[in-house]
Amino acid sequence: MRYLIVILSMVVSTLTAYSQNLKLVHDESKRKVDVFIGDKLFTSYRYPVDLEKPFLFPVYAPNGSVVTRGFPLEPRKGERVDHPHHIGLWFNHGNVNGLDFWNNSSAIPADKKDGYGHITVQKIVRVKGGKTGILEVISNWNDNKDNTILVEKTQYIFKASGKGWIVDHISTLTAANGPVTFTDNKEGMFAIRVDRALEMPTNEPLIFTDEKGNPTTVKVMDNTGVTGMYISSNGNKGDAVWGTRNKWVILTGVKDNVPISLAIFDHPKNPGYPAYSHARGYGLFAVNNFGQKAYDPKQEQFIYKLEKGQSVKLVHRFYVQSGSELTPEGAEAIFGEFSKAY
Repeated sequence: MRYLIVILSMVVSTLTAYSQNLKLVHDESKRKVDVFIGDKLFTSYRYPVDLEKPFLFPVYAPNGSVVTRGFPLEPRKGERVDHPHHIGLWFNHGNVNGLDFWNNSSAIPADKKDGYGHITVQKIVRVKGGKTGILEVISNWNDNKDNTILVEKTQYIFKASGKGWIVDHISTLTAANGPVTFTDNKEGMFAIRVDRALEMPTNEPLIFTDEKGNPTTVKVMDNTGVTGMYISSNGNKGDAVWGTRNKWVILTGVKDNVPISLAIFDHPKNPGYPAYSHARGYGLFAVNNFGQKAYDPKQEQFIYKLEKGQSVKLVHRFYVQSGSELTPEGAEAIFGEFSKAY
C-alpha cells in the first residue's frame, strides 16, 4: 500500500506540473509583463526606457528561489557588482555593424556612446496565458542617434513541463535600412547572469577585457554557499566548458538547501549551430551563435550578413528545475523535444 501511495503521489505531482495554467499580466505604466505559473511568479519581462535593452528579471526556480543576480537593479548582500550590463536573461550581440550592443550600460561615458547600440521596445504585440504563455514583442536595434539597424520580432513561449519551467526565445532579426553584418565576437547572444550561489567557487581574482580593450576585474570573494558547476553536451565540466561548441549546457548548484539546475539549449536550425559556450565561473551563462574565432583562434572568423529586408531566425531554450539535479540524459530528452518543436 505504501508503494502505491508513493506512485500515486508521483503521478499527481507530474500531472500538476503539466496542468498548471500560465497567467501573463501586462502593466504598461511599469513597462513590464509578469509571468505566473499557477500562483507562482516565474519571471517579469521588463522594457525600461532608461536601460539599454529589454530582459527577463528576476527569474525564479519552481521552488521559489531566485536564480538571477540582483545587481544592478536589486542588489543583494554578498553578490558581485561587476559587468552592469549583465541583467537577468537577455539576447543581443557584441558587434553588429561595428556597434557593441552587449556591453552598453550606464557605465559607458557619454563621449563613447557612439560605439554602442541599444534595443528599444516598439510594441507589445501579444500577451496570452493558458497551458502555455505567449509574449510577442517588436523591438528596434538602434545606434546612438536612434537610427534603426535591425527590427526584431521576439516570441517568448513560457511553459511548465515535468519538474522544470521553460522559456523558449524565438528571435527574428530583419535588416531595416541597409546591409547588416554580425562580426565574430565573444560577447553574445542568449544569456543569463546567475545568483551568487550558482557561481563556481574560485580563489583567484579575474580580469576580463572586451573587444574595445576595456578591462573588468572580478574580485576574490567568500565562497561559502557557492556551489555551481557547468556540464556540457560534449562532456566538458567547469571552466573547460567555455569556448567549446555544445547543443546544451547545464549549470547545477544548491540554493536555499535545494538542488537547482539551469540549462540553455541551442536549436539545430540556428546559424552557427552548435553554438559556442560563453559560460564563466563568475556567473555569466551564455551561448553564442555568432562567435567562433573569438573562442578558438584556430577557426575562421565567423561573419553573418543580411541585405536590406533579409531576416535571420534564432531559437533558444532556457530551462530551470528545482528539487533534483538535471542529468545529461535528462538534458538530451529535453533537447530532443525542443529540436522537433520549431
